[in-house]
Amino acid sequence: MLGQTEIERIADEILSELQAGDRTEAGSRAGAQEAGQAACVYGTGGRPTTDFMISSHASGADIRRSIHRSSQGAVPEEVRTDMAPAGGGKGEDPGTQPSAFEDMERNKKIPLLVHPEDPDALRRMMTKTTARIGVGRSGPRLKTMTLLTLRADHAAARDAVLMDVGEELTGQLGLLAVTTRCADKNIFLTRPDLGREFDEETEALIKEKCIQNPDIQIIISDGLSSSAIEANAARILPVVEEGLKEKGLTTGTPIFVKYGRVGAQDRISELVGAKVVCSFIGERPGLATAESMSAYIAYHAKVGMPEARRTVVSNIHKDGVPAVEAGAYIVELLALILEKQASGVELKK
Repeated sequence: MLGQTEIERIADEILSELQAGDRTEAGSRAGAQEAGQAACVYGTGGRPTTDFMISSHASGADIRRSIHRSSQGAVPEEVRTDMAPAGGGKGEDPGTQPSAFEDMERNKKIPLLVHPEDPDALRRMMTKTTARIGVGRSGPRLKTMTLLTLRADHAAARDAVLMDVGEELTGQLGLLAVTTRCADKNIFLTRPDLGREFDEETEALIKEKCIQNPDIQIIISDGLSSSAIEANAARILPVVEEGLKEKGLTTGTPIFVKYGRVGAQDRISELVGAKVVCSFIGERPGLATAESMSAYIAYHAKVGMPEARRTVVSNIHKDGVPAVEAGAYIVELLALILEKQASGVELKK
């Protein structure tokens, strides 16, 4: 059984790794397992359990599920009582159990301060920001639940960068799938220039398979977050396509670019002769969200053009601008860009 000193040592090590920016898979998994064991001890009154086990191939989702099983008692009862919803949760189906992800997301919105002076004000503040406020302390240290959610969010961010978008999604959306000159994820991360270029065979395929000279060419790219594309692409693409159709604008063959950077849209625009190109791309994930997507739009995009010619709609995700709402706005924006024949800073003139 872990003693109090051992628990404190584990918590200190995890916090030190987080502050030092530890990004190794082995360190993350080991830290998560130690955090889970600590949660078991806190949650069971000092009785460690053995069900918090993470395999050597555990993903962020595996870590979240394991933390969910092991942290059910990590939030103090008095905190849960203070934060109980009005009406005592009446009307909920008692047989409905939240998923591991839903439970972790819900725990983020529970202030870990015991008996805060103004619980209602703190509750309102926490609904307005993704920042970690009201986390409380255990002596000079962060509480177990805070460490657990930090670990889980870090794992989700790592997965978003390293995992690929599923082939079933590109098939479902009817996308022409192409790959940049990056041979794998490691090259994509270390050679941004290759993420903007295509080999001759791929360029020939784009010319052959894609509609030429459309008003709008839509591109979807994994970028730095495959999770962002899987969470938002299927929601936003139909809205944009239908909206453009209603406005009488022609759209090209939608393309999915694997290992793609924003600049890949410039070469595609040249290959298909599009008036306007719109790229939906996964943004670099953080501890607040791993599902943020942005739309980069350019009028008559060309290789080597200045970045100031791009118009950007960012923060597209469920806790930011919802995909459907963003899609409706982007349709109006694309029509305006075509009308003004300008994008980026030139659109503001």
